[in-house]
Amino acid sequence: MRAIAWIGVLLVILGVTGLAVRTFTYTTTEKVMDLGPIHATADKEHDVFIYPAAGIAAILIGGLLVVVGRRRA
Repeated sequence: MRAIAWIGVLLVILGVTGLAVRTFTYTTTEKVMDLGPIHATADKEHDVFIYPAAGIAAILIGGLLVVVGRRRA
């Protein structure tokens, strides 16, 4: 398979994963206070929402790339 077909397969996998997972959370550490030798930090959680339209678009574009990549090979 050509490289374009492998990119298509990757997009399809990411699209299916995006539809299955929908959201994920990651944590960052932020500095709250810094007074001389005293340092205070806080952990802050961030939620990332993956839109279903983005997953569907990735699957469709990936499928198109797989078909085009196989025809040219």
